[in-house]
Amino acid sequence: MGAASCWLARGTMVRTHNSRKVDDVTDTDLRFAILIDADNVSDKYIKIILDEVSNLGIATYKRIYGDWTSQRLASWKGCLLENSIIPMQQYSYTYGKSSTDSAMIIDAMDILYSGNVDGFAIVSSDSDFTRLAARLRESGMHVIGMGEQKTPEPFISACNQFKYLDLLYASRKAEEAAEDAGDEDEATDAPRSRRRRRGGASRRVKAAKPDDATLVHEESDASGEESSAQGGRRHPGDAGGARAAAAIEVEGAQEPEEQIEFAEMSRAARRNHMKKIRSTINAIVDKFSDDEGSVPLDRVGDELSKRLPDFDVRNYGFKKLRPFLKSLGVYDIVEPEDASGQRQIFMRLRDHD
Repeated sequence: MGAASCWLARGTMVRTHNSRKVDDVTDTDLRFAILIDADNVSDKYIKIILDEVSNLGIATYKRIYGDWTSQRLASWKGCLLENSIIPMQQYSYTYGKSSTDSAMIIDAMDILYSGNVDGFAIVSSDSDFTRLAARLRESGMHVIGMGEQKTPEPFISACNQFKYLDLLYASRKAEEAAEDAGDEDEATDAPRSRRRRRGGASRRVKAAKPDDATLVHEESDASGEESSAQGGRRHPGDAGGARAAAAIEVEGAQEPEEQIEFAEMSRAARRNHMKKIRSTINAIVDKFSDDEGSVPLDRVGDELSKRLPDFDVRNYGFKKLRPFLKSLGVYDIVEPEDASGQRQIFMRLRDHD
């Protein structure tokens, strides 16, 4: 069999193995190869990398590439054994020039033709992997890119999905800080409540001024409105990621705010991202809306991930799509009941008439 015939046979094997739909990322049986460029990624992201792949499937290969004789990669060595990641040694052939990229690309193609995986997680902020990502997608692979915000746009666009590791890291740290603060508040509140039960002074103060709590609450609300008016309405991704409202009205009920502390995306980057997101959402509404201009919320989420590989509500300080869309201020969420009494969630452009 000639070289050309061997190449065609290999391509046929890959397509046959991947005949099932790999774009359905809810299939937890999808098998991924995680390939990490240690020269361009910090070890502090390792937990996020593994968790993001676990959300989509199973990590069959876990390899990390670099020159392990260099002290620059010493911080990585502690987490490799703990997370069962195989270090792949690649010496630098010349000073100041990394040969890690070519080693990763060769291994990726070998894994592709082995037929053992359904997708790849390429972890790097280097644009040199753009052609690799495109080639893997051509073979039916689901490609997840992971890197920092400095990652060039061509590499992001070449992936099915792209995760900003620095944004997800900041999001996770903010959540952990909030949880720690909550635990400290509970620990300090318990002895304080016991002291109030034992002492009579507190009860006498409360009896003398029963509306103190109400007054404080009203003053807080007033100051919050004043600061909001002075500083302007905050948007997703702004400093702290906070909004003036503490809760969102949903058919007369209060929906808890799902936003988290967040202050990593620059205002210029956020502005560019938000402009692109709004135009994409409007295009989705134009294409998929019914006669009343409504689109199922799950369809909006699916289409956003297809059209914008790097879209993730966590990048803007949210955990769910619905509160993120409401924060934009131009979309309404409606929940009508169908004939069987089941509620369906739809999104539509807000009527400004």
